[in-house]
Amino acid sequence: MSASSPLAYEFCALTDQGRVRSNNEDAVTVDVAGQVAVLADGMGGYNAGEVASRMATELIRQGLAEWLAGAGREASLADLRQAMEACVDSANRAIYDASHSNAQYAGMGTTVVVAAFREDRLVLGHIGDSRCYRLRDGDLQQITRDHSWLQEQIDAGLLTPEEAALSGFRNLVTRAMGVESTAALEVNEFQVQPDDLFILCSDGLTDMLDDDELRALAASSDPLAERAARMIEAANERGGRDNISVLLVRAGAGEKKRGLVSRLLLRTD
Repeated sequence: MSASSPLAYEFCALTDQGRVRSNNEDAVTVDVAGQVAVLADGMGGYNAGEVASRMATELIRQGLAEWLAGAGREASLADLRQAMEACVDSANRAIYDASHSNAQYAGMGTTVVVAAFREDRLVLGHIGDSRCYRLRDGDLQQITRDHSWLQEQIDAGLLTPEEAALSGFRNLVTRAMGVESTAALEVNEFQVQPDDLFILCSDGLTDMLDDDELRALAASSDPLAERAARMIEAANERGGRDNISVLLVRAGAGEKKRGLVSRLLLRTD
């Protein structure tokens, strides 16, 4: 990507309580200036999952925003990766300490997906089974790998993906923030092309919709806000058994303008 034609990113985030849960333990946040998006799906008794997911998203966003403000755009991708790992580890420690200092928060934890965009590159970190997909030229690809018991069974050849989709153990994660004193963040880098669409989502979406359904909704020419809303609506129509969160990021070619069309929509009804 040449300096004369940088990518500009549009963000849209939407979270919904679903039709079964009494509260929303998902959390989403975006730092438009820093081109950072974070999504988390909390777990724990009382409202502890809600606390964990909000701590994760806010602390990671704030930490990366402060680092980006100091390091500037001259920092390398390796530096950005290290900063992401440090911010996630710091947030993990805060959640872990909170869970051990308040009985109501005991055992709380959260998944996380954090995406940081730099020119035509994406640095993507995740813990747990919240996912990131990429839609490119009509092809939808999951670019995170679940940290879950089912994924381990698939990797070992003990289950097929089709069998796993019908399993009653779909939500058993093997990694989560706040459960241990250190975080096991998986980080990968991807090249970004114009018109790529990235979908960060909680399992409340992917447990309700298969890849073909998600692809059809993502490939619409509608504004991002409408696409995200239709994904939420479709998951609710299937039963909405869990909280549902979607964070869309679209890469557009052209001159980047500060505050380019970007929006953060939060819905809990």
